[in-house]
Amino acid sequence: MTTRPDLSGLIKSYDVRGIVGDTLTVDVARAIGAAFADRVVIPDGETEVVIGRDMRDSGPSLVAAVADGLRDRGVDVIDIGMCSTDGLYHASGALERPGVMVTASHNPAAYNGMKMCRRLARAVGENTGLGDVRETAAELLADGIPVAAERGTLVRRDMLAEYGAYLRSLVDLSEVRPLTVVVDAANAMAGHTVPAVLGTDAGLPELPLTIIPLYFELDGSFPNHEANPLDPANLVDLQAAVREHGADIGLAFDGDADRCFAVDERGEVVPASAITALVGLRESAREIAEGRTPTVIHNLISSRAVPEQLAAAGAVPVRSRVGHSYIKAEMARLDAVFGGEHSAHFYFRDFYFADSGMLAALHVLAALGEQPGTLSELLESYSPYAASGEINSTVEDVPAAIARVRATFEGDGVEVDDMDGLTFSHWSSEPRWWFNVRPSNTEPLLRLNVEAADADQMEQVRDAVLGVIRQA
Repeated sequence: MTTRPDLSGLIKSYDVRGIVGDTLTVDVARAIGAAFADRVVIPDGETEVVIGRDMRDSGPSLVAAVADGLRDRGVDVIDIGMCSTDGLYHASGALERPGVMVTASHNPAAYNGMKMCRRLARAVGENTGLGDVRETAAELLADGIPVAAERGTLVRRDMLAEYGAYLRSLVDLSEVRPLTVVVDAANAMAGHTVPAVLGTDAGLPELPLTIIPLYFELDGSFPNHEANPLDPANLVDLQAAVREHGADIGLAFDGDADRCFAVDERGEVVPASAITALVGLRESAREIAEGRTPTVIHNLISSRAVPEQLAAAGAVPVRSRVGHSYIKAEMARLDAVFGGEHSAHFYFRDFYFADSGMLAALHVLAALGEQPGTLSELLESYSPYAASGEINSTVEDVPAAIARVRATFEGDGVEVDDMDGLTFSHWSSEPRWWFNVRPSNTEPLLRLNVEAADADQMEQVRDAVLGVIRQA
């Protein structure tokens, strides 16, 4: 028997992510496709898988390899071509098929990967099948892929227009006031989806939007900047263009366009928590109007303003760990109408409990266009507190650093919980502050998020905690 390769660095907790030609080859991709068939698709009683890809140059060969692996095991394949990750989720939901999205999201050009789901876009993570896929893919690489008596078929289908029409059916922009919108696609998949959903490229009616495109040309080498809007450097061009054109709003999408970030008319970045509150309140109002009590999920790093405002509006806010697999599971379990994360992943019950950057963008555009004020005026009440954003610290001994933080800050009216890392809260009395420290799953890092009632208090707590974490 050939030695089985170690795929733990490639097939991670939530997805597949590696360097093309190094950790991720066509042979590995074919084995992953066959393993997905053996460990998820066939045991679920499925016979067909939908597959899509982003704009990276390695995408076509990797899609072909994954499809070959699935077909080797007797599974039929529907190839929908280039799409955003939420476009793949839509196909999984609309066609009621499991899916594979070939993408490396916001990673640099040398990378590619895969995101997998069961039918109706249900996530496949470490404990819901991906660990089994990793194990079986290693076996198949070592021992070979047995070919089924009847190999699966391959058909191609374009679903972009159906995706756009479905999103528009969830949020109606036809009657909003005219808006000027700058969109930075970062040469990634929003350059494919925005003209179809917000424009007329897929045959949908014209909306009262003037779209000013930045970097819509699909180019997996990312010639202008990385498709990672979490890095402020990648928002500079969008901010400048919004101010230059006097636009109402700017939108930035990541590589596979499942996340959406916004900047206001001044070019100021809108916190993801403000979007969570805005969209959560919109979805909650619709539920309440239909006689239901809405549940909204937010991760534990979201601003305290999110649960406060949702509860005041009659919704039930539920706190979750960070990570899409946790939020998607909680949303399905509780039939939550919406979920939001600090990383700008936004999840919708009406979108198969999956995340969609485009659907979040539609909600923000609708909220802006349904009233006369600016975006900064609209969102002012959703960001009443001061937040640090996520700060990473490299530490030699992560458990020791966490122990120092606990020893320093525990007590004196501070509540501590360990849902995800450690959260220390002094929110029930003055001065109001909280912070969370979480270890990275893959690096010797501690991630810190701080929020307080005002900027001075936030900075004091931030600096005190960092001093303890980075203590030599």
